[in-house]
Amino acid sequence: MAKNKMGLRYMVAFAGVSAIALTACTGPSGGGTGTTSGGASGAPITFGTTDKVTFLDPAGSYDNGSFMVMNQIYPFVLNSKPGSADPMPDIAESASFTSPTEYTVKLKPGLKWANGTDLDSKDVKFSFDRQIKINDANGPATLLGNLASVAAPDATTVVFTLKAGNDQTFPQVLTSPAGPIVDDSVFPADKVLDDDAIIAGKSFGGQYTIESYKKNELISFKENPEYKGLLGKPATANVTVKYYADSNNLKLDVQKGDIDVASRSLTATDIDSLKGDSKVKVDIGPGGELRYIVFNFDTMPFGAKTPEADPAKSLAVRQAMADSVDRAAIAEQVYKGTYLPAYSFVPQGFTGATEPLKTMYGDGTGKPSVEKAKAALAAAGVATPVVLNLQYNPDHYGKSSGDEYAAVKDQLEKTGLFTVNLQSTEWVTYAKDRTTDAYPMYQLGWFPDYSDADNYLTPFFSANNFLKNHYDNPAVQKMIEDQVTTTDPAARTKLIEDIQAAVAKDLSTLPLLQGAQVAVSGADVKGVKDTLDASFKFRLGVLSK
Repeated sequence: MAKNKMGLRYMVAFAGVSAIALTACTGPSGGGTGTTSGGASGAPITFGTTDKVTFLDPAGSYDNGSFMVMNQIYPFVLNSKPGSADPMPDIAESASFTSPTEYTVKLKPGLKWANGTDLDSKDVKFSFDRQIKINDANGPATLLGNLASVAAPDATTVVFTLKAGNDQTFPQVLTSPAGPIVDDSVFPADKVLDDDAIIAGKSFGGQYTIESYKKNELISFKENPEYKGLLGKPATANVTVKYYADSNNLKLDVQKGDIDVASRSLTATDIDSLKGDSKVKVDIGPGGELRYIVFNFDTMPFGAKTPEADPAKSLAVRQAMADSVDRAAIAEQVYKGTYLPAYSFVPQGFTGATEPLKTMYGDGTGKPSVEKAKAALAAAGVATPVVLNLQYNPDHYGKSSGDEYAAVKDQLEKTGLFTVNLQSTEWVTYAKDRTTDAYPMYQLGWFPDYSDADNYLTPFFSANNFLKNHYDNPAVQKMIEDQVTTTDPAARTKLIEDIQAAVAKDLSTLPLLQGAQVAVSGADVKGVKDTLDASFKFRLGVLSK
């Protein structure tokens, strides 16, 4: 979602992924995905969502709504099968570390873009070079900080040279939002290309092409016969994505059968009621989503660029807020248990996840403590009530965001320590404004790029992180760098735990909730559960009816 100028981007190993070699894949996964060599034959599918597309250009967006579309239309060097998060060759036939700092990929021969031009190593080199060159404020260049250079010595060979050796998660990065490959004959090298030009250029190399496009209204996808990658032929040749402004209409349409699948985002109340509707199925997958408040260290109360700048008082405000929020109440009252309280920066279930916020703040068990919040502010000499300007987004994270932040406001103000000015902005504007110091504190949600604890640490807490909140702790930066090349699992886990404890003291963000993946579909729809996996990529190609 944002540009990152941190320079060296370090990443850690995904558990179970071999860095020695990724050998050629024999084909797509079975088990009901419908991705067989016989081709797509299912009836057309309509998918509904309240999510939004910012840009179709991979260099210009870093959000779930845009990446969902990218996963259908662009090829990747490495990808993952539905039901798995393990990186495997997509348009590559093999990939391996040929030295500690060289990762060599051999592409399948004879690949083509949908427009008929060759898809080869030049496109791969071009795609990663332009990500780094453009380094867009809302793009994923932060994920490529460990990439020194890319070479294309022949049409099917790509050599990635890394700054830090033994970067075990580089295969995961190739499957991430930084990984879509684009056509070098269509995309400019130094700027983001607008959606209409991308579609006019027919620069598609994934399972699907886009046949018609009305941004954030309707997209019509059609099977791409040129795709020769990991995912195989889609189960359904024609899929339409319909965008909704109101989740109530999304719910009604999936109930009536006007759409086949609904996902991102229905309200918790809607999901709860749909579970009792025999005409639909509710599927829940592993959740990596994290919801949190970002503190801008320059513009929040007593921030570095405010007239009353005072680091100790600024920290006390963050600490008192952490003492005052009741996450369990928000999870139950607003989300009916479809979200869980989050007491750390890494969601539970990931290796190394701890819960330092539970013991360090509030009453020590996860509940709020007004007395502790008062003590934190008093010790720093902060006069009360403190005025907080808190921004949230009403559309990108679902309709319930309004209820969530109304609850946060109510909880903080009931302490008598805060006055909260709550404001909202639509996502397309919000995504741009948050990187320009427009919001002293604001809502974000995180959907991981790959399944590893590091993906909740490096993007948030490294210097010049994608939050653009001016947090910079050299000790934390060093630990983040060290855990990348720590090959001993126990030692690496300890470093991840230590990072969480250190950041909990600084509170550059305030985690609130951990969520799950949820999709609702008609009773005759197959394949939904296959794509609700730990890769967090929604594959339209597995859907059929």
